[in-house]
Amino acid sequence: MAINRLETLRSMVEQDPAGAFGRYGLAMELVNTGDLAGAVDQFTALLEHNPNYAAGYFHGGQTLEKLGRIEDAKSLYRQGIAVTGKTGDSHTQSELQGALNMLG
Repeated sequence: MAINRLETLRSMVEQDPAGAFGRYGLAMELVNTGDLAGAVDQFTALLEHNPNYAAGYFHGGQTLEKLGRIEDAKSLYRQGIAVTGKTGDSHTQSELQGALNMLG
């Protein structure tokens, strides 16, 4: 079943490379299947095309943490905090700040 989801999501990304829905879905599915490096690539592409997509910063940061890339995770959380400050997304901003605080 996961393979079919991956194929469907990859097809969505091919059809609309800048689309946030397919790109985010693909990134999350890659996390779920254990392809963390692939997921990071998708979160990176997501945020390049959709810099205000707040969840990408949070879940991208978490994925970087799982890979042991703590400084990269901190940097992504900080970027997300700045973006959510500008967009007024205080809930996600609080989550990002909490994640950053946990890393020290």
